Amino acid sequence: MGTSWNEEVTSCYSLCCQDRRSSKHIHDNVHGNIYLDEFFLKFVDTEQFQRLRDLKQLGLSHMVYPGAVHSRFEHSLGVYWLAGEAVHTIKAHQGSEINIERTDINTIKLAGLLHDVGHGPFSHLFEREFLPRVLNGSEWSHENMSVRMIDYIVDEHNIEIDAAMLKNVKDMVLASSANASENTPNEKRFLYDIVANGRNGIDVDKFDYIVRDSRACGLGCNFQFQRLMETMRVIDEEICYRAKDYLTVHKLFATRADLHRTVYTHAKVKAIELMVVDALALANGELSISASIQEPAEFWKLDDSILKQIETSDKQELKKARDLILRIRKRDLYQFCNEFTVPKDKQEHFKSITPQDIVCSQKNGDTPLKEEDISVSIVKIDLTRGRNNPLESIKFFQDYETDFKFPIRDEHISHLLPAFYQDMIVRVYSKKSELVGAVSKAFENYQLKTYGRKAQVHDTPEKKKSRNRY
Repeated sequence: MGTSWNEEVTSCYSLCCQDRRSSKHIHDNVHGNIYLDEFFLKFVDTEQFQRLRDLKQLGLSHMVYPGAVHSRFEHSLGVYWLAGEAVHTIKAHQGSEINIERTDINTIKLAGLLHDVGHGPFSHLFEREFLPRVLNGSEWSHENMSVRMIDYIVDEHNIEIDAAMLKNVKDMVLASSANASENTPNEKRFLYDIVANGRNGIDVDKFDYIVRDSRACGLGCNFQFQRLMETMRVIDEEICYRAKDYLTVHKLFATRADLHRTVYTHAKVKAIELMVVDALALANGELSISASIQEPAEFWKLDDSILKQIETSDKQELKKARDLILRIRKRDLYQFCNEFTVPKDKQEHFKSITPQDIVCSQKNGDTPLKEEDISVSIVKIDLTRGRNNPLESIKFFQDYETDFKFPIRDEHISHLLPAFYQDMIVRVYSKKSELVGAVSKAFENYQLKTYGRKAQVHDTPEKKKSRNRY
């Protein structure tokens, strides 16, 4: 006779409680008590993992949102915890159907714990803006470095771990990458969607950072991941969600997009990021910052403290970088001039705008500008699938009595849901306050020349335009 659902739940609950009695617990301000047994502590209690304490989760956002000082360390613990909770929930409800073993649980939890161990300083700025600037065509990613760092930690600290489990942990960390399907087995395929989901974008990584980031920045968050965690179900090796939870799933992606718009790509946050990228690029020759990505043994020594290292150095070679950081400290930031959203029909073939484009848009008699006076930031905000709707990749089920899974089209739910899924915003900054007016005017000229109209919504504040008068 098969095991009943109640027996599965009782067995799973008993196992969790037994684990917790022999574990170390850490109180997290989002999830409450997080329990770590001896196996996971072998990774946590290494200098490579402890480095995550010195990487702010939101990079430089704390300079605009002072509460955003939480670290990759606590986020990683949160993802570890939610990964375990997710697989325990599935096991409690479907354990007899899909045979989730203890090794599977530990593998998923370890992948959640270590998914960001290869992250660079200042959130994604390091890999997306700094490295492409100093290493032309760089395709370095923190996911790939996380995989290398996992091997390094295991070897450096002589951690005993089954070779198959180690491989699966690394594949789970890479599960959101473009070629992840090549390394993902068909059996228990759903396990690879829990930490980093390349199939449809719903994963516990997002569950944690959406709630954690919203709380740290003092923003409300009405997305409740618990609802999805409690009701998700595996059908044909895929995690599916109740049809009635469609709007909750949509809210996940919408809340993430709102965080990008209001926090991660805030106009002043981007101004500071542009200055930090310039400072790091100026210091790279002296400090060989980019060279650290070659070996995990060197990379783990790099964290957010690199700015303080530049700031407190007395080397003449670092003076220009030091001066830029001093400007940030004194709030003498690159000045936001204006922005416009690229029209929907222009996005597919959009050509990046450069400072040269702005300079070349000046008219005779305008205050002359140089390319080095201008910074351009191009921001993309989407629902994780670019111009595509991520919900089209998600499968739903009607009730627990059937095994039929199906997609749901937006128009079957609400006509208020978006018809387009990506914004591309072009922002222009002046590096000198006295040139704000000239840069703004040149940017307006560029828009008129390119689109036949000004695409921007905001008028540049008169106080900025007139700063060069006083």
